[in-house]
Amino acid sequence: QVQPVESGGGLVQAGGSLRLSCLASGRTFRTYAMGWFRQAPGKEREFVAAISWSGETTYYADSVLGRFTISRDNAQNTVYLQMNTLKPEDTAVYYCARDGTDTVTSDEADYDYWGQGTQVTVSS
Repeated sequence: QVQPVESGGGLVQAGGSLRLSCLASGRTFRTYAMGWFRQAPGKEREFVAAISWSGETTYYADSVLGRFTISRDNAQNTVYLQMNTLKPEDTAVYYCARDGTDTVTSDEADYDYWGQGTQVTVSS
């Protein structure tokens, strides 16, 4: 079983940066794609970024393309989300999840194990 645990959230001013980490326990971590999602207050959860098991393929939501970078270290069972040029509209709880289909997808239904989330707040 994989249990993702997110960390690295916090309060930052607009234009600033944060790096989120997701530590996923379980021996099969390195064989699956992983993704980041976020949920802002009063809104549905939305896709942010995904990465293949090897790290060679990445996929981003249009809203973060060019500002966010997803990466992974399989030796450390960790996925990262580097967030630059943050905007107030990036404020949300950010979740890490395992892609059970291993297809680098934005479809939330394809993700089977989810973390508890980490809060990111961007002030204007």
